[in-house]
Amino acid sequence: MKTLRFALVGTGNIANFHARALSMMEGADLVAVHSRRADSGQKFASENGAQYVGDYAALLARDDIDAIAITTPSGTHADLGIAAARAGKHVLCEKPLDITPQRIDELVAACAQHGVQLGAIFQSRFGPGAQAMKRAVDQGRFGQLSQCAAYVPWYRSAQYYAAAGWRGTWELDGGGALMNQSIHAVDLLLWLAGEVAEVSARCGTALHGDIEVEDNAVAWLSFQNGAFGVIQGSTACYPGESKRVELKGTTGSATLVDDRPTFWQFETEKPEDEVVRALAQSAQIGGGASDPNAISVEGHRAQYEDFVGAIRENRAPAIPGSDGRRAVELICAIYQSSRENRVVRL
Repeated sequence: MKTLRFALVGTGNIANFHARALSMMEGADLVAVHSRRADSGQKFASENGAQYVGDYAALLARDDIDAIAITTPSGTHADLGIAAARAGKHVLCEKPLDITPQRIDELVAACAQHGVQLGAIFQSRFGPGAQAMKRAVDQGRFGQLSQCAAYVPWYRSAQYYAAAGWRGTWELDGGGALMNQSIHAVDLLLWLAGEVAEVSARCGTALHGDIEVEDNAVAWLSFQNGAFGVIQGSTACYPGESKRVELKGTTGSATLVDDRPTFWQFETEKPEDEVVRALAQSAQIGGGASDPNAISVEGHRAQYEDFVGAIRENRAPAIPGSDGRRAVELICAIYQSSRENRVVRL
């Protein structure tokens, strides 16, 4: 099969993980890079054996590019992805797919209309701990879910926000600790526990007074399956702790700390449970509690493998655009609840 050729749009911190993931793969290459800033774009392209292309329209017109990977500020994702779809390029986009459900719907529709694949980057799903918890959910091992929670007590310095003007803005970041950092845990919670029926929340700024958005948030949830839940997200918790996702049910309970199953107990044991518990000694995916670069490339590599497979096999990727919408919809509902001081029903 022919090698799939990727162009990377955006050269910020997370772009390095995309380039490294592609370098680890057989059958996929990074051939071109685009950035609004020519100096950083040229430097990134040179370091990764790719060509810098300063004009996005010219990049999309090239017939030696099969797919576009988008790592630009969040509020630009839909526009860039729609243009790529119209040019017949597959789209793999960093979280969030965009900052409102409406913009994501437009991106999903454009990719469907033009017959290209759309994948949403949520690399935490590919960790062995997360995969084990999903299997346990699908097997009904938790019984009736009772309590489901996501905790992200992270820390970001003032320099983190000052280093990139789009961070901490409604226009391009779309939110703060929830939309940018906690969205990985929110996605895991929805993937594992199911859809949310209603939410009530409080969001505020505890530490970073010069940003527009929240650096501290808490929400209670009522799930469609009857479970109750909590989301806590922050970038104001020094020095930062690992993210945690918990599922508690009538016949079992489990806790993931980053991707490590630190608690794993069910009414009926299975032989594989000891293997899962042993995963607590390793964390392949990583967390980024105080440093956004302190994550493993393994999650991105696994997601690229899946996305390339989806293109070749003409199947949906593991995390299609419709899945990428769910976390954004819930986070926007949390913001609405806090803003309007009321329960919001989804």
